[in-house]
Amino acid sequence: MKQKRGYRRGYAVALFVGVEDDHAVLWQVFSHVVKLHLRVELEGRRTDERALYNFHESVVDALKPVLKEGVRSIVITAPMKTTYTLDFLGHVRKHHAYLLQSKGSNRTVFAELVGSADQPHKVAELVKTKEFRRLIAETTSEEADHIVDALEKQLYSLDNSSVVLYSLREIEGMVYDHEGHNDLGTEYLMLTDKYLADCEDKNRIHRLLQIAKNRKVKTRIVNAKTLAGKRVSQLGGVVFFATPTK
Repeated sequence: MKQKRGYRRGYAVALFVGVEDDHAVLWQVFSHVVKLHLRVELEGRRTDERALYNFHESVVDALKPVLKEGVRSIVITAPMKTTYTLDFLGHVRKHHAYLLQSKGSNRTVFAELVGSADQPHKVAELVKTKEFRRLIAETTSEEADHIVDALEKQLYSLDNSSVVLYSLREIEGMVYDHEGHNDLGTEYLMLTDKYLADCEDKNRIHRLLQIAKNRKVKTRIVNAKTLAGKRVSQLGGVVFFATPTK
């Protein structure tokens, strides 16, 4: 029964960050639920530049482990008539510009929303709004397009070291024997939500996703109806590729 409850949360979609006056709350958005991830406190006052800098750094540090797993879509929200969202995004632009670079593998898509997200019932109300659903659809679609662009470059690369796999068996071999492939660079495992839903042996796919995650492969499940999803569907619904380290 515990295993079934775990599957009900679905797959990771995005991060939702509620920035308040003296703290921030990070939520993980899955395809079926939103779960509390972490709370970060502001040690001091917002008028203290050093305290605010340290606070923003702590929030970024809290985001990094999830970003490394492959989730690159983040929705930032703050109460109405505050500048908390702008303050945080300004900090990211100034001190973590690599997250916003259009061609970098670390590129993250940020979106802004108005509202308080420090309590479960408030988050539940926000995620039901059309605006939240629209932002999630837009950011995840943009994120997926960026990854597919990287995939296209590998498909047409003249470099013999380029790795692109479409066969589930070959992908499993690559992921499970990961220690023998430490020189591949940044690795991605993409599949569509339709491929996951239609797969007869879902335990096999979930095992692959979990092991890929444990071995630092960036995993993304994309909507089959989006442009990125249609491209992955053309390749069979699942694809593994690597972008070589330069």
